[in-house]
Parts: sequence; structure tokens; C-alpha cells
Amino acid sequence: MRDGAMQTTEPITATAIETTHDALILVLADRRVRIPWERCSKKLASATELQRSTTELSPGGYGIHWPLLDEDLSIPGLVRDARENQRV
Repeated sequence: MRDGAMQTTEPITATAIETTHDALILVLADRRVRIPWERCSKKLASATELQRSTTELSPGGYGIHWPLLDEDLSIPGLVRDARENQRV
């Protein structure tokens, strides 16, 4: 690295999201990350399948919105919190 140059990292974004009865699946550029609903949030853990499956991925892939729950979570935060979870 050059003297005074800052090291940059690529932002973590999702290209797609999938929902199953027991987990949220984030589709990233290089892998898929499975996160059980209980690890996403209390609101999602107690939601119905319809509420969980009604999602909006932000245009840049940085966040997810659940309009029926008024819940918003960031992709980087979900991935960071899921590091101990298994990958699919």
C-alpha cells in the first residue's frame, strides 16, 4: 500500500433474497447465507410466513424492508451477525 493511501473494502450487498418457512437466505455475489428467523429479529421471529415473504430489497442491495411489519434490516448487519451460521 502506498504511503498515506487508505485501504478500501467492497461493500456487502445482496443480489437477491429468498424466504423459507424457517430462514432468510441472502444471495450475495460470492455465496448464499442462511439466517434463521430467530437470528434476524424478534419481530421476524414472531411473524407469519406471509409477513416474512413480503419483502423489498433496496435498489443497491444494501437493505431489506418488510412492509407488512414496518421492519428494515441492513445486509451488512445481517451478514456480520450470521458469521457463525452455516452457509447454504
